[in-house]
Amino acid sequence: MRKLVWVLPWLVFLASPVSDLAAGHHTLGATVAGWAGLAAFVTIYLTIVFRQMGRTFRGGIVSAAVAVQWVLAVVLAFSLGGSWLGLFVYVSVMCGVTFPLRVAYWTIPATTAAMMLAGWHAHDLDEAWGLFLVVLLVGYSMTGIRQLVATTVELRKARATVAQLAANEERLRLARDLHDLLGHSLSLITLKSELAGRMLPDHPAKAAQQVSDIEQVSRQALVDVREAVTGYRRPRLAAELAGAQVALTAAAVTAEVPADPDLTDVPEDGEAALAWALREAVTNVVRHSGATRCTVELLRRQTLDGPVLELAVEDDGSGGSGKGPGNGLTGLTERLEKAGGTLEAGRLKHGFQLVARVPLAAGVAVGSGA
Repeated sequence: MRKLVWVLPWLVFLASPVSDLAAGHHTLGATVAGWAGLAAFVTIYLTIVFRQMGRTFRGGIVSAAVAVQWVLAVVLAFSLGGSWLGLFVYVSVMCGVTFPLRVAYWTIPATTAAMMLAGWHAHDLDEAWGLFLVVLLVGYSMTGIRQLVATTVELRKARATVAQLAANEERLRLARDLHDLLGHSLSLITLKSELAGRMLPDHPAKAAQQVSDIEQVSRQALVDVREAVTGYRRPRLAAELAGAQVALTAAAVTAEVPADPDLTDVPEDGEAALAWALREAVTNVVRHSGATRCTVELLRRQTLDGPVLELAVEDDGSGGSGKGPGNGLTGLTERLEKAGGTLEAGRLKHGFQLVARVPLAAGVAVGSGA
């Protein structure tokens, strides 16, 4: 459907050839040949353009198709008159879409020149001059669109590569941290276990002391691992903001999300609570609200209770089908309360809004926004 929406409006230039054939200005043989040539022209054009938007033909097939189109346009325009000059628009489009740039840069002017020559032959230079810039510029605009699409594809591949590299780096960091946390402890446990085994027959008291040391080291190692895992599981607000932008865009929701938030002096518990709130809000927007627009704001405010960092997520959707707060909002309220924050969520006149606030560290100056 997207391809049709893009391609069909361009078929407007076929109105003149169709009207010319329908008017009966030509002999029966010329009319039949004109319909056959027009049908072949349109079939080749749509086939090449549709395939060029996906899995393209090989270069030889594309070059042959463009050559056939060029010949058909020249023959039909020279034979049937100036009403057929619009076919050169499609030839120019195909040159810009299919050929390499260095080839397209000279075939597009050549197509324009052929159109002008056909207009001169048909004694219809006014029509030819009216299409001159259209034929010339539409071909070059297609080359620009091709480069834009290629750049977008490369950018998506680069983003995927960066995400993969970040995941790999995170795995390496996790491996290094676990090695640093457990390497020494496990080595000490192994050594003391060996000592306890040697002492058991003759020195049970010393062996018991070694076992006691093993227990202490093991408990400390367990505490270290739990703290490390808690740190890894804690979401980061900057990462959630980036993820929100990607998720909303993928769901065809127009998103306004701050790119580089200032999280200076924001407590870790407060940042984690806001990150969870943002994740829950974006999930609701994508899955339940039916929204087409979503705005995320991150502001520093001064309240009667002190400075706070405020996260506001507003959309133009329905807010879901539930009549009361769901489990997600209840859980968020509990998380924010543990961090000393608050949560407000409710329907607006045209949408839904969620506002989460967490206190900033004491003595932080509050500006206009983050």
